[in-house]
Amino acid sequence: MKIEVCFGSSCHVKGSPQIYQMLQEEIKKNHLEDKVTLGGTLCMGHCKEPGANLMVDGNVFTGLTADNFDAFFNEHVKKPLLG
Repeated sequence: MKIEVCFGSSCHVKGSPQIYQMLQEEIKKNHLEDKVTLGGTLCMGHCKEPGANLMVDGNVFTGLTADNFDAFFNEHVKKPLLG
């Protein structure tokens, strides 16, 4: 699985560095280092959405925040990889 977090100026202000760090921690905690490639990218073109944006295997997700991170991670990262 390839995850790319947007580090464009808008997402950066909306917390993308924190989301990136949270992803690193959860990937490690769930022993997914060999199944997930985590990286960053520039603007994805969804700047008006609330929260940060990221892409998982080519699918864009918008509005990611610390408040909805756990639900996102469980549904879109953990569940597809661990069942």
